[in-house]
Amino acid sequence: MTSEMREIVEGLSQSQKTISPKYFYDERGSRLFDKITELPEYYLTDAELEIMQANVDEMAELIGETASLIEFGSGSSLKTRVLLENLDELAAYVPVDISEEHLYASALKLRSEFPGLDVRPVVADFTKTFSLPMPAIMPVKNVVYFPGSTIGNFEHGVAMDLLRVMYEEAGEGGALLIGVDLQKDPEVIDRAYNDSAGVTAEFNLNMLRHLNKSYGANFDLDSFEHSAIYDEDEGRVVIELISQAEQTVEVGDTEIELEDGETILTEYSHKYTLKGFAEMAREAGFNVERVWTDADRLFSVQYCVRT
Repeated sequence: MTSEMREIVEGLSQSQKTISPKYFYDERGSRLFDKITELPEYYLTDAELEIMQANVDEMAELIGETASLIEFGSGSSLKTRVLLENLDELAAYVPVDISEEHLYASALKLRSEFPGLDVRPVVADFTKTFSLPMPAIMPVKNVVYFPGSTIGNFEHGVAMDLLRVMYEEAGEGGALLIGVDLQKDPEVIDRAYNDSAGVTAEFNLNMLRHLNKSYGANFDLDSFEHSAIYDEDEGRVVIELISQAEQTVEVGDTEIELEDGETILTEYSHKYTLKGFAEMAREAGFNVERVWTDADRLFSVQYCVRT
């Protein structure tokens, strides 16, 4: 049994069944997420782009010349283009993603758009340390870039582990440029995760399709329903798949029993206060040096330096 298969089976064998959110991202899942970012209800992309476009000169000055920009979970690298268009003398751009086909397609497109840029994609699970490629020009420093609100997808302990991975990949003198979603009106959050077109529901259910295709499972997608509920007390959206019947699912050689109405937790989406995230960053070894928000204070982009 592979380590990934073991992780999937162990998650589905708990009293609260879980599947790691990293299994959202096969090629179809990556395309669906790109589609989510274009939805009118999904405030995060517009808010983050507003921040990037208004403050990119200051961000570029902080990153400096001859840095290596390492993007965790690069996806289509949409927001990264704003940075790349304003960064002079970048040593290398290193997009890191678990979805190989989608990553290489995005890297190929970026190479054609930025012919002078050294683009070195890395296929890896960025929740664990990985080896960085050696660029043609030795970087002065590494800057880890983590756009979007993905840090909020992990429970506190796992998020801390991820920040520590970023600390290691940034290296001595390195930094972190990260998107952090903020606490706000619950109705705004609810609309973002239960869009009228049903794309988020399709994205959630695609996780089961991915397990069927890549890990020998036999989930019946019609027997599950998407659920996303904001828990204001905990400051997080709880995203689940709800079994619509009593059923037995095979994952490889393992049988998983589900009751009618039983849930599989697929993702949390934590919303932070500025103080709360600064405390997390400090615990992982970073100091928050600069915070930018959009006009409505829905979202933030934060520049953190290694202590």
